[in-house]
Amino acid sequence: MNKQMIIKQLKELAEANNLKIEDDVYDRAVEIAQFRVIGKNTVIKSIGDKADTVGIVVDGLVRCYYIDGNGNDITRGFADACRMIMDDGVIGFKELNCMWETLEESTVMFFKVDDFKEMILSSEKLKTLWIELLESALQYKIYRECGFLVENATERYLNFRKHYPHLCSRIPQKYIATYLGVAPESLSRIRKALQEE
Repeated sequence: MNKQMIIKQLKELAEANNLKIEDDVYDRAVEIAQFRVIGKNTVIKSIGDKADTVGIVVDGLVRCYYIDGNGNDITRGFADACRMIMDDGVIGFKELNCMWETLEESTVMFFKVDDFKEMILSSEKLKTLWIELLESALQYKIYRECGFLVENATERYLNFRKHYPHLCSRIPQKYIATYLGVAPESLSRIRKALQEE
């Protein structure tokens, strides 16, 4: 894939997500990024790895998860096209506290954290976009926390479907269950009660 084809795809992705980015930013991003196509069900980074890389999903689907004291994985979230992954280093963490794996074959742009920060600071539009992304991440965190405090499992599932309808059919139910904080069997009962199965 040549540079112009990559820039064209990035512009289409940005436009589809209502992102206004200057042309020279695309050139800079392609120059400093490494693109990788990663096979399905591949661990990209693990707990304890250096948080020196940040990624943007170009296409595909990636899952972030924790490992509890009993060795169970608990899903923190999902990232599809135009979403960031492994962004811990950008917000000051030195090591990853979660795992990142592909759920589908995925194309990801990888940046060194320092290069990524420098690119953000070089553009007023990117700075504004970065602030919007941070605000969105904080809203998401509050939304998730509120869901666990005041909603039952069925309400959390219905809200998941409402906010992520495009992901419901792409994610294995066991991962949606751990995202919602329920056992897979409980999610199956919820779906049956809602006549989804």
